[in-house]
Amino acid sequence: MKAHIGDRIIEEGRRVSDHQRIGVVTALRHEDGTPPYVVRWLDTEHEALLFPGSDCRIEPAHSSRPPR
Repeated sequence: MKAHIGDRIIEEGRRVSDHQRIGVVTALRHEDGTPPYVVRWLDTEHEALLFPGSDCRIEPAHSSRPPR
């Protein structure tokens, strides 16, 4: 998994009662774009260091998909 600043991280819920979370990559720890990432979660505006798991995917910042 590789990301760029401005990409969105989509974290799917692991259980039925969990909600999807969307965050924006605000900083990279490695120049090659590998994890971990500093992510600002859109629902809480909280910034955290994220080591993405198998329930995460990256949506490029230049994606033509409308924001969620």
